[in-house]
Amino acid sequence: MNIGFISTRLAGTDGVSLETAKWASIFESEGHLCFYMAGEFDKDKPNQRSLLAEEAHFKYPPVQEISRGCFGVKTRPPSTTKKIHQIKDKLKKHIYEFIRGFRINLLVPENVLAIPLNIPLGVAITEVIAETRIPTIAHHHDFFWERKRFLTNAVWDYLNMAFPPHLPSIQHVVINSSQDNQLSLRTGISANIVPNVMDFENPPSFDDYSSDIRESLGLEADELLILQPTRVVKRKGVEHSVELVSRLGLKAKLIISYASGDEGYEYEKRVREYSSIMNVDTLFISDIIKPYRGKTSDGRKVYSPQDIYHHADLVTYPSNFEGFGNAFLEAIYFRRPIVVNNYSIYAIDIKPKGFKVIELNDYVDSQAVELTKKVLETPVLAKEMVEHNYELGIRYYSYSVLRQKLKALLSNCFGV
Repeated sequence: MNIGFISTRLAGTDGVSLETAKWASIFESEGHLCFYMAGEFDKDKPNQRSLLAEEAHFKYPPVQEISRGCFGVKTRPPSTTKKIHQIKDKLKKHIYEFIRGFRINLLVPENVLAIPLNIPLGVAITEVIAETRIPTIAHHHDFFWERKRFLTNAVWDYLNMAFPPHLPSIQHVVINSSQDNQLSLRTGISANIVPNVMDFENPPSFDDYSSDIRESLGLEADELLILQPTRVVKRKGVEHSVELVSRLGLKAKLIISYASGDEGYEYEKRVREYSSIMNVDTLFISDIIKPYRGKTSDGRKVYSPQDIYHHADLVTYPSNFEGFGNAFLEAIYFRRPIVVNNYSIYAIDIKPKGFKVIELNDYVDSQAVELTKKVLETPVLAKEMVEHNYELGIRYYSYSVLRQKLKALLSNCFGV
């Protein structure tokens, strides 16, 4: 079959882009062809299978203008409604072009029917599905009710219509059990739970490309590389990592591998100030950590996320909230000990599986500091933890788990 993914962007290392690539990999291994429509693509997406629609991007200026006029306010002027419908109509033309041009049998909207970063896109997809009854697997990562900034708004009509829509040809997929409960409670929609995964059946391999990464970051031979593999946004709880490194009293640098992203730079400023107060050497290196190796514009070496994981002594993941937790799985996959906050989805869905981690309960306590020190200073203990976690990763979060779940979804759609 020809399977069409639609998203605002399919680029970079955000969870939606990463999981889309994994789904596509499984579909293609089963003999299907995958096609893509978005407002931005990574360079590896084959052009002959992609439709670039600038209006689909949440950073498209008119879409940003719509968002400013719809969120944080309680009424919207008729001019905003008009803009929504104008862009929606353009996007519908793109979607019909996408479906017909690539002979799409199955649509997979990636998070665009869950979080209203682009209201016209969600409405456009909903209308096309209603008009065509095309089989659809709607993959939801973050719902609008999980984000405080969307709760005061002037678009409840559109949110109730399209985020997500309740249509007979749509199968809804969520990534955790809390979302499943809330979706049923709020909308009456029944969902399938498909967790995020990693290719645990194929362990990572490493080469010499990143052998100079510690030198590039200015680490001394006896200095620890403590990795925070997240964006610099408030819900990631980066201050906890800063405090932990400070209280360890060990020679170490805290490395933050991704940028502030789409939520502004005020929080990054706060983290920089807090690092200075706590006397922690915190490096922000998103300029040299990219999905693909290469060179920066000024000739510096660019590394992949896999490269930085390979050289990390410890991973910190003190998030206050996550839809699932890709960085958690990555740390398990790359066999690194991890400090994790007991955020709700971890507590409900992941922790009961039996992973061995250094756990925080919303703050850094002496017990967590001492256990972290012990793990860093006792290689045998660290190895025991990471090998135990890897085996659990194979059992619960591998590609084989995803393959079986996707086969079931396709069977529901087509009876095959």
